Amino acid sequence: MPPVTPKDINAVTPEELAQILAGPPERAAAWLHAAAEGGITQAQLVYGQMLLDGRGVDRDPEQAVFWFKRAARKDDPMAMNLLGQCYQHGRGVAPNDVMAAYWHRLAAQAGLDWGMYNYATALALGAGVDADRKEAFAWLSKAAALGHAKSINIVGGFYEDGWEVDVDLDTALDHYLRAAEGGDFRGQFNAARLLADRGRMDDAIRWLRRVPDTATLAFKEKTRDFLQQSPHPEFQALSGWFESRMLRAASAVSAGSAGSPSNAGDASAMGVDSGNASKTGSAGSSAKIAGSTDDAGFAADNARPVGSSSNNIGTAPSGASDA
Repeated sequence: MPPVTPKDINAVTPEELAQILAGPPERAAAWLHAAAEGGITQAQLVYGQMLLDGRGVDRDPEQAVFWFKRAARKDDPMAMNLLGQCYQHGRGVAPNDVMAAYWHRLAAQAGLDWGMYNYATALALGAGVDADRKEAFAWLSKAAALGHAKSINIVGGFYEDGWEVDVDLDTALDHYLRAAEGGDFRGQFNAARLLADRGRMDDAIRWLRRVPDTATLAFKEKTRDFLQQSPHPEFQALSGWFESRMLRAASAVSAGSAGSPSNAGDASAMGVDSGNASKTGSAGSSAKIAGSTDDAGFAADNARPVGSSSNNIGTAPSGASDA
């Protein structure tokens, strides 16, 4: 295919360009590269992501970082967040928590919810910055106010475990339900726990049945174990269904990925449903599932306080282990 020039880009209508970008990834990458060279920030972001994923082009994390930096120099919040992700996870650059926190802070200050989420995680863990749970809670609350489901879930954890606020299970449940409705699988699980404690088993089971749709394999396994060990007969009965859903999902993934390379290390969700990175731990007493290490992409969806008592399932989350 002949190279795409800025003149080509200027000659197409928005509708034609949309069709090109929705077509074969190789052609889309060529057009995005030309647009990125022409200084279009969004093209720099998307082309950088394609380089990171190896979608339509050969994987080249170093070049992805190059394009993210170009966009970040124009004060683009998503580019700043993506750079933070690259530094946090060592994609195209050496891992550097200080630089990760720096770029996530800039993204947060620019108003990006994922930047707030990731910077709050760094503050909660003391990763690249001095640990400051109070400031972490403030940033998470700001992201939650913007509708960021994962942050809403974590704020619920603060209220459940009494981190920086008084214990308030009603407020915790309200946040978990909002996170669940926003599609966060940990919010769905946490809402189910508190609903079951209140005897609302039908509602609890309804949310638990949503968990396998988006949860990571490790989280599914821990949820299954939680159900099997639960004192609630309804949860124990659900564990068999949960196991069957896991097996079907594993079979589908195996059939779909046979013979194809895995891009699980770098993620297409990195800045969109992701962006991202993060987590925390606490000393609560309720049974909460801690984070896993196998989440595809950078999405840091496990930054929530996790109880450390004998009733807790799993171990406390660490930094960016969901990537």
